[in-house]
Amino acid sequence: MASNRFNTGSGPSQRQLRVGELIRRRLSDVLLRGDVHDPDLNRISITVGEVRCSPDLKVATAYVLPLGGQGAEEALAGLRRNTRELRHLVAKELSLKFAPELRFALDRTFDQMDETRRLLNEETVKRDVAGETDEDGGTE
Repeated sequence: MASNRFNTGSGPSQRQLRVGELIRRRLSDVLLRGDVHDPDLNRISITVGEVRCSPDLKVATAYVLPLGGQGAEEALAGLRRNTRELRHLVAKELSLKFAPELRFALDRTFDQMDETRRLLNEETVKRDVAGETDEDGGTE
């Protein structure tokens, strides 16, 4: 089997990134307008942070988080319950050969940013970043 001469790295291809962004925008629009016929899902404001596509573009994983982070499991359950309808609504506006299978996962990006911020605010880290020395005259 021939290798892809354009994608030499281990990251996603330009096509995967482009299709993922199109799906993210369309899914955000569908959720914002409340096109899904599920009152439980329409009550929740959901942020779609990122959509990652498989190399064959047949599977798209959407990383979502409800506004404020409250009720994340209920939102995820609602999205999974309405996957078929969401897939239909998203694929209706896209010009792809196949409508990608939608999968949903919680977006942990904000949690990681908070943890990084917390670590950077610790005294030992601030001291190391500033280049200060400890009592022995060396750096830790």
